[in-house]
Amino acid sequence: MNDRVREDTARRLERAMGSLGTAAMNRMDERLPWYRALSAEDRSWVGLVAQAGIAAFVEWFQHADEGRPTPSIEIFGTAPRELKRSVSLQQTVDLVRVVVEVVEAEVQELAAPGGEEQLRQAMLRYTRDVAFAAAQVYAREAEVRGAWDARLEALIVDALVRGEVDDGLHSWAAALGWTSSPVVVLAGYAPDADPQTVIDGMRDKGRRLGHDLLAGVQGDRLIVIVGGADSIKDAARHVVPRFGPGPIVIGPEVPDLHAAANSARAAVAGLRAAQGWPDAPRPVLAEDLLAERAIDGDEDARAQLIENVYKPLEGTPLLDTLATYLEQGTSLEATARLLFVHPNTVRYRLKKITELTGYQPTEGRSAFTLQVGLILGRLSRATVT
Repeated sequence: MNDRVREDTARRLERAMGSLGTAAMNRMDERLPWYRALSAEDRSWVGLVAQAGIAAFVEWFQHADEGRPTPSIEIFGTAPRELKRSVSLQQTVDLVRVVVEVVEAEVQELAAPGGEEQLRQAMLRYTRDVAFAAAQVYAREAEVRGAWDARLEALIVDALVRGEVDDGLHSWAAALGWTSSPVVVLAGYAPDADPQTVIDGMRDKGRRLGHDLLAGVQGDRLIVIVGGADSIKDAARHVVPRFGPGPIVIGPEVPDLHAAANSARAAVAGLRAAQGWPDAPRPVLAEDLLAERAIDGDEDARAQLIENVYKPLEGTPLLDTLATYLEQGTSLEATARLLFVHPNTVRYRLKKITELTGYQPTEGRSAFTLQVGLILGRLSRATVT
């Protein structure tokens, strides 16, 4: 008896497939604002998915008593991969719910006499499996997307560290949704914890603060690129605790991602040279490590010191005053005696040196940087001559 009822119901369902599909589309248009907002092409694909779902249910219902599993995943193969980016998992659940409502509303007409409960139970089982299938499809897509994003992120970080910046970099960044400026790069050592977990945590925190963030582990180094922060301090605040033990160096702020190679180069060079200043703050600016970077062979740091320290003083009495002051162990009186000038003249010249270079000769770190800058300047002039 049940078999005859099922067969009769299945025939009724077959005859009604077209009208059920049309009713489902009309109901979606009435009930779902996101569906109305889709492009005509995407609406067409959603319609095909709905039709495929109904057809698959009818075919399965005919043989459900044979223990056939529900064809829950196959129906999503109707749509292209791009549709999964236009329609979210929640919207897919909405779609399934609408189709179920349409069929349930017609149970009395669709089911053979005595088969109403049988049809309802079949619908419940089928829609449950479809919902699980939708979650599985979107989870798989998310994993694929996540793996692809991770590869893009690693490519961007590697390109910036290597200084290989081209139009492809912006395309990769755009694919990851990067829109922020200014940009600052931080370099330090990777923590012992799983690097991807650490990076995901940083990215989530940055998103809550309105920052863009890219990060990558290269050997034992962790490189972090932060965009959209109001200041370098703001950029570093939520990132610094995620690094492993050891120095953390912050490159200079730059206007955009294209220029971030400069910030990355300075940060990495600073990390390499940071061992030369064991008592450096954590984090430390790459600019504050110019002397150590120059000694370590960083050509950018050498050029910057020559430009900022030696050239402003070249050809003036300030250069001899600074050289003598440093050679005399920063003794004001000894410098004045050797230069045959009053100590107040030396004080005035030291003040001018600070104004021109930004470094204060009477302060230990600044005096060291000035000394390195003077040596590099002399060497550069000897090379020219």
